[in-house]
Amino acid sequence: MNVATLCLAILQSGETTGYEIRKMSTEGEYAYFVDASYGSIYPALARLQADGMVTCRIEQQTGRPAKKVYSITKKGRQTFHQSLFNELDDDVFRSEFLLFARFATDLPASLVKKRLNERIEAMNSEIKQLKDIQDDKTTDADKWVIDYGIKCLTVAREHVASHMNELIGLAQPDDIRPEAAE
Repeated sequence: MNVATLCLAILQSGETTGYEIRKMSTEGEYAYFVDASYGSIYPALARLQADGMVTCRIEQQTGRPAKKVYSITKKGRQTFHQSLFNELDDDVFRSEFLLFARFATDLPASLVKKRLNERIEAMNSEIKQLKDIQDDKTTDADKWVIDYGIKCLTVAREHVASHMNELIGLAQPDDIRPEAAE
């Protein structure tokens, strides 16, 4: 799945601006599906418009620049629906936290403990965010997807919480300091 397909997915729910598409795909409910950077969304929308899959109208605003409002066309809906039949790519999971954990043996125990606690708090926050939007979703499929995310995060949080002392135990005593850059 690519950024253009993600834009079509977002537009399934109704017309919206490029700004809102960017917001939903980078920090909102669609951020979990495809890695969509700020610089990739607008070119994808331009290609979709050129291919007749979306339309764009200019909406004037008082005291602000005009905004572009995008809508999906019948061709866009058909293309999106057909894309759901394609083979799925493997899920991509990248984590700075896991890179940090891999090198915990080189770090002071207090820093490892601090980062573990921060990670638990971050996962708690993500779980809360998903639970908050879970009530807003009306389809059973949306609820299923959100529940899947909650379960994955809950298992990860429980693993970090129940095994954090193991990682802290692998760390260095607190009196070590980072080596000076050469």
